[in-house]
Amino acid sequence: MKTDSFFSRRSFLTAAASTVAGVAAAADRDWTGKIPTRYPDPDIVSLDKRFKAKIGNTPIQRIYHGGNTMWTEGPAWSAVGRYLLWSDIPNNIQQRWIEDDGHVSTFRNPVNNTNGNTFDYEGRQLSCEHLTRRVVRHEHNGTVSVLADKFGGKSFNAPNDLVVHPITGDIWFTDPGYGGLMNYEGERVKSATAQPHQKEAVYVIDGKSGKIEKVTDEIFKPNGLCFSADYKKLYVADTGASHYDNAPKNIKVWDVDGQKLKGGKEFASMKLKFKRDGKDVEDAGFADGIRCDTEGNIWASAGWVGAGYDGVHVFAGADGQRIGQILLPEICSNVCFGGAKRNRLFMTASTSVYAVYVETQGAHIS
Repeated sequence: MKTDSFFSRRSFLTAAASTVAGVAAAADRDWTGKIPTRYPDPDIVSLDKRFKAKIGNTPIQRIYHGGNTMWTEGPAWSAVGRYLLWSDIPNNIQQRWIEDDGHVSTFRNPVNNTNGNTFDYEGRQLSCEHLTRRVVRHEHNGTVSVLADKFGGKSFNAPNDLVVHPITGDIWFTDPGYGGLMNYEGERVKSATAQPHQKEAVYVIDGKSGKIEKVTDEIFKPNGLCFSADYKKLYVADTGASHYDNAPKNIKVWDVDGQKLKGGKEFASMKLKFKRDGKDVEDAGFADGIRCDTEGNIWASAGWVGAGYDGVHVFAGADGQRIGQILLPEICSNVCFGGAKRNRLFMTASTSVYAVYVETQGAHIS
């Protein structure tokens, strides 16, 4: 088990070397948009004939890059406000991109090192706060309601990401604890293990009573999560390899039975065979944020490997096979679908935010 840092020295150096190589490879592309990208965009990669979301005459666009930005996370689309919201965790702010003119501004400051965000079916923003180790809801009148801050008499580690069920209003969230393991994104807790306060787990908040239940801890560090298009399955990305030597780099899936999960298994591995410096290699990074489209495919942010890998990986819902990629010059942290037709994929990636139109739609509201 690794508890001294987010990555072991060896894995960090490997990722850093790969990232440097990725930056060099991306230098040929002008992300300002002044020099156009020839269609079809070469960084939208089809790996399987089932990947039908690629559009031949649309580019990947960098819609925001901030000089002071440290780590963008938690994108969420407000259909009512027509804006994209995201967190910059280390800078302790939330930012907003407005669709009509592309204007970006600080939305909230400070925000208790917020990570994941989403909206419920009444249009209220929900957020996972690292610093306070709680899940909160921003009410229409401007007040903040605390939905969850402890379980079993113990504080949460640091809630990370969350989704809402449209029928019950139940809120499902993950608690891997990264905000409790570093001051950079929260507050470091004095702990002899990689668990700041308790075993990492997935929880559900009852939409009517507010009661909190643990639904599974059969995962090392649950990170991003999403429902299937029909809400019968729950997918969760495992990033436990950041601290546990025996943790897989994968996405797990369970059958949903009310507020219970059954039959947990690996849905997709993050291992990928690709070319690096002209050589065939196999490597595995982390999936972080994940979302489902209306065809049942899972779109996962991917990173910490380098050029040819970092960006978004798309997996077929039927069998978990990788069918497509969106390559970015930065590590991608999270994704969400938005726009008037929910057919625009937004990607938070290190110090930038990217967007691309796809020929599918997000299965859920954010």
